[in-house]
Amino acid sequence: MTRSDAVRNRERILDVARAVLGEHGTQASLRDVARRAEVGLGTLYRHFPSRDALLETLTRRRFEHLTARADVLAARAEAGAALTGWMTEFAYGAGAYRGLPNEILATLADESSPLHPACVALRNAAQRLLTTAQRAGRIRPDLTAAELFALVNAVGWIAERAPELDRRERLVELILGGLRSHA
Repeated sequence: MTRSDAVRNRERILDVARAVLGEHGTQASLRDVARRAEVGLGTLYRHFPSRDALLETLTRRRFEHLTARADVLAARAEAGAALTGWMTEFAYGAGAYRGLPNEILATLADESSPLHPACVALRNAAQRLLTTAQRAGRIRPDLTAAELFALVNAVGWIAERAPELDRRERLVELILGGLRSHA
């Protein structure tokens, strides 16, 4: 197998895993992932020696994307709109598959987690957007990035637990309404 085949297999596994985890949650069958990716179970395990390694890679990529999006939104949008857009995107990502909201909060608190640095970078991106919105008078000044992170993550948790309430944009809007500065 060539290096390019290995890279292609790895990317296909990640694409399929994202879909399978979206359907079945973080405890989805890795055998099902391998079958749907059309690779052997050994190939999957060569790339990802455990379920945690696969989940870690998917989650790290999501965190890195959201961190980069925060910078793009901060550069292109008004402070309140940047924060709203980022929170909505985070909420959709947090609820991408069952179990992820719990993983996100656990990772933030667990400094030994391999995902902790990416999670901290994501929280720092949230802090930058939040600080800008607070300085612009859009958001109450006593809100912390950790609180914001928990609130947005809760939207993903609600979508997971009560699919009939899966109106993430509306829930983010309601949260922001309560967090607006009334000065």
